[in-house]
Amino acid sequence: MGYPAGDGPGKPRLRFEQSLPMPTLHLRHLPGALALCLAGVLAHGAAAADVSQRFYDAALCQPPYTTASATALYEAAEKLAKPDMSMLTAAVYALPKPIGRDGFDSNEVIFAGSSVGVLVQGEQADALAARYKLQRESSTLLGTSTKGYSRALPDAQQPLPDAGTVSIVARESRGLPGKTLLACEFVSNADRDALKAYEKSVNP
Repeated sequence: MGYPAGDGPGKPRLRFEQSLPMPTLHLRHLPGALALCLAGVLAHGAAAADVSQRFYDAALCQPPYTTASATALYEAAEKLAKPDMSMLTAAVYALPKPIGRDGFDSNEVIFAGSSVGVLVQGEQADALAARYKLQRESSTLLGTSTKGYSRALPDAQQPLPDAGTVSIVARESRGLPGKTLLACEFVSNADRDALKAYEKSVNP
């Protein structure tokens, strides 16, 4: 693969007639070994949540895509789940907990080619474009999308300006029914030139 890509039915409903104040738990009140164990559990949970949020940050090019940053995220994803390789050209990791921001929800991270991103629930390309100030793409070939938007990062944020362009992209495609790709993508100058040449040949 490429990378730099309550109560249920049949159960009695529990009812509490009176709400009792819950005691405040302080680690200093616990025996030493138990306090250390609980502190470790809390720290691990916070760290896992922080790692998960990093995936959404990365989809927004925070930080901009580089091979090093994508590799670090790939290694973090490997620790959380096994990849779904059914898309052949991409690896999708289901996160243990959903992540999201700005009203968009996701629980999947995707690595495909020279991009890293998340799969947002629903066909949200238009809404993502409005929220993150993306422009409609003139071509649907890049990413084989049925609807696509993108915005290149400012020149000062481009990690390899002589080699290619890093952009935030939002795309819908037939291969992702009911989902939208939100990703940070690097496209080399050579690949972009080849795409333009191909489009010119089929649309003279």
